[in-house]
Amino acid sequence: MVKSALSVLLVLVAISSTFAAKYIPKSGKRVPQTLSRGWGDQLIWAQTYEEGLYWSRSKNKPLLVIFHLEDCPHSQALKKVISEDNEVQKILDEDFIVLNLVYETTDKHLSPDGQYVPRLLFVDPSMTVRADITGRYANRMYAYEPSDIKLLVGNMQKAKKLLKSEL
Repeated sequence: MVKSALSVLLVLVAISSTFAAKYIPKSGKRVPQTLSRGWGDQLIWAQTYEEGLYWSRSKNKPLLVIFHLEDCPHSQALKKVISEDNEVQKILDEDFIVLNLVYETTDKHLSPDGQYVPRLLFVDPSMTVRADITGRYANRMYAYEPSDIKLLVGNMQKAKKLLKSEL
């Protein structure tokens, strides 16, 4: 008697869970999070710093590491400009390994002048952080603003040229 009651209860639970509606947030159906985090969905993004270094070395391309926060207005503004600029997206796609991080790494070389966001650093295939390729600010050397997009493109070209001349 007890076994049959448990069997019926188990069947009822299985049936009710099958017909239960899937949870949908109040804001609507969410798009699955990609590694791009909105910085360029068509780009192939490294998942971790270690993976980025491996790809950089094996494909002989410089690595661009973007440190940002999802709720930072400066990061959001830079993300919008970078993701909508076709020239930047083309350069990143063809000539760089890209990684964006919302957390700090254990590599002290990736924060030569402190930990702030947004911060963009170049790492060459020999795993050397290119501390010499900087933005326009003395107090935040690796920060870029939306108006600095031409400087960023120039620094990307510099990272590529220096890479070729060093080989």
